[in-house]
Amino acid sequence: MAQVRIWIHAVWGTKNRTPYMKNKNKRIDLFKHLKAYAKEKDIYLDFINGEADHVHCLISMACDQNIAQIMKLLKGESSSWANKMNLFEADFDWADDYYAVSVGQSQVEVVRNYLKGQEKHHKNKTFVEECEEFMVKYGFVRLLG
Repeated sequence: MAQVRIWIHAVWGTKNRTPYMKNKNKRIDLFKHLKAYAKEKDIYLDFINGEADHVHCLISMACDQNIAQIMKLLKGESSSWANKMNLFEADFDWADDYYAVSVGQSQVEVVRNYLKGQEKHHKNKTFVEECEEFMVKYGFVRLLG
């Protein structure tokens, strides 16, 4: 049996950065659903958090998974579920883009703490500013849409 531990910090936003998830309780409902769906699909979603217009996930990929497959499953199903449940006032959709970076085992707790502090973090920095910072830090060439 293959033993694999590949940690990924994945981030994606809402379409047009619309703040669909401004209601914290509804946002939490969506995040709980994402976590349950991930478990159902054998995706180890360790931690999830975000704000009105984006989500961060700490994921440990299995040997037979890839990031494109995981993003397609999580984003597609969660937007369908949110619309089916009329969770938000308008039709909910994620932006097409996402970014994901690998996380070393020694940095897992650092990333968890960063994700836990999203509400506080975004009092001083917008999602766009955060994206620009990550784009530079990790050498990406274009912004998330």
